[in-house]
Amino acid sequence: MRLEELSRRLWAPAQQGAQRETKWFYERARGQYADAQSKLTAGEQKRFKAENPKSQMFTKTDLAKFENTWDEHPRWVNLGAQKNFAKYAHRIGKEWEKGPDGFNEFYFRRAVASGIIFRAVEKLVSSQQWYNGGYRANIVAYTIAVLSEITKRQNQSLDFQRIWNAQRINKTLEQVLSIVAKAVNDDITKPAQGISNISEWCKKDACWTRIQAQIDRIEPELPDEFWDELVSADEAAIEAKSAKKTQKIDNGIDAQRKVIGIPASDWRRIEELLAVRRLLTPKEMGILKIATQMPSKIPTEKQCAVLLDTIEKARAEGMSLP
Repeated sequence: MRLEELSRRLWAPAQQGAQRETKWFYERARGQYADAQSKLTAGEQKRFKAENPKSQMFTKTDLAKFENTWDEHPRWVNLGAQKNFAKYAHRIGKEWEKGPDGFNEFYFRRAVASGIIFRAVEKLVSSQQWYNGGYRANIVAYTIAVLSEITKRQNQSLDFQRIWNAQRINKTLEQVLSIVAKAVNDDITKPAQGISNISEWCKKDACWTRIQAQIDRIEPELPDEFWDELVSADEAAIEAKSAKKTQKIDNGIDAQRKVIGIPASDWRRIEELLAVRRLLTPKEMGILKIATQMPSKIPTEKQCAVLLDTIEKARAEGMSLP
C-alpha cells in the first residue's frame, strides 16, 4: 500500500525527447490499471495513458523479480512468479517490522531503477548473437545478481538515482550487462554432471555458487568507465538514511491529517466503547481525552499515531468508523 501511494504521486523525469513527466503505475491488485480508466472519458483516458504509460506499469510479481534479482536471490526468481513473490513478501514483511520508514521515495525510485535495468537486460539478451532463444529468464536473473555481487565486493553500488533521472541505462552499463550475460549464459547452459534440465539447475544453490566463482574472471573484462560511474556504499547508505528520516516526518503529518479529519464526537464514542470494555491503557485514555477536545486542543504527531491504533481497536470491537 505504501508503494501504491508513492506510485500515484511521484513523477518520473521526462525521458529524452519527451515533453512531459510520467508515472510508474504500481498495480498492487490485479486489474487496477484498467479499473483506473474504466470510468474516464476518451479524452481523460488519453491523458491517463500519457501520464501512466502501459510500458511503465508493473505488478507485485514484477516488483518481486526486480528486487530479488538485485538483492541476490536469483534462485528464488527462477522458482516462478508466485513462489518468488511469496519469498519477497516474507523478506519484506520482516524488514517492515524492523522499520517501515525504510520503504519510502528512495526505495521506490531504486525499485523502479531496478525495473528499468531488468527490462533492459531482457531486451539485451534477446538481441545477442550468442542467444539461441532459450532460458532468457534464467540468464536475466543471474546477470543482474552477478552485477550486484560485483559492486558489493568493491563496497560500491550502482547509481540508481542516475538511472531514475535518465529513465534508462547508459551505453557503459549496457556493455557491462552484455559481458556478464554472455558469461552467465556460458555457465548455466553447462549444468553440473548428472543434471540435464537447465531450468531446474538454475533453481539450485549450487548454480549460484558456481556462477559466483566466475566473478574474478569477469571483472577484468569490464570497461574502466563502469567503475568510475559507481557510487560508494557509504554514500548510498547516507541517502537511504536521509530518506528514512523524511518518511518518518511524512508519516507523522499523515497521521495528524487523518486524526484531525475525524470529528470529536467520534473520538468520544471510541473513548466510551473502549473504556467500558477496559481496552485502554492509561496513556491511550489521556490521549483520547485530548482528541475529544478538538479543535481547542490538537494532538501531537506522536499522539496521533497512538490514536490511529485506538481506531483499529474500536473497529475490531465492531464500531463503524470512517
